[in-house]
Amino acid sequence: MSNPDSFIDEVTEEMRRDKLFGYLRRYGWIAVLIVLGIVGGTAWNEYRQAQDRAAAQAAGDALLAALAENDETARANALAGVSAQGNAAVITTLLTAATQQEAGESVAAAATLDSLLAAPEIAPLYRDLAAIKSAMLPVGDHAARMAALAPLAQPGQPFRLLALEQMAYLTLENGDQPGAVALLRQIAEDAAVTRGLSDRVQTLLIALGEDATAAVLPQ
Repeated sequence: MSNPDSFIDEVTEEMRRDKLFGYLRRYGWIAVLIVLGIVGGTAWNEYRQAQDRAAAQAAGDALLAALAENDETARANALAGVSAQGNAAVITTLLTAATQQEAGESVAAAATLDSLLAAPEIAPLYRDLAAIKSAMLPVGDHAARMAALAPLAQPGQPFRLLALEQMAYLTLENGDQPGAVALLRQIAEDAAVTRGLSDRVQTLLIALGEDATAAVLPQ
């Protein structure tokens, strides 16, 4: 009985092998496509990563070269010509605006910051920072600058105290010393006030002839 059983097993195994080869002949191209897709996708991903690294390095080199310029105008022009992506582009734009301000080009700095404010893809944190820096520039009317700062000075906003400080300066420029003093004391009594901001507030209060001892110093 062993021989017939062995023969049957061999025939069964041969039929399985033939069926497997049949499947391979019929559907083997799918497996080939899957393998090619995996290999091609990996190669493309590596290529993209290499391209991104090269672009980031080029942007960094251009940024360093621009910052090395001693003349503010030349530095601002060089920064404006830096090609960067993502957060690096935002930082470059902020640096460009700051350099333009140093060069006395307040209108150009405001336009540079406005480009960030008009970009919906910019993170809210960067947009708020650009709004504060824009309000600090001597460009535009008093009411518009105060209106831009008002939402940034609300509780819970990341730059709340800096916005209140700028509002105090604008209020003082408008001739309202009591209103400015109230804003300054609000800053000084806030638990989140930094040493540097507290020092600026106290100095301004003293310059205004106010009692600065009421200001609470940060621990």
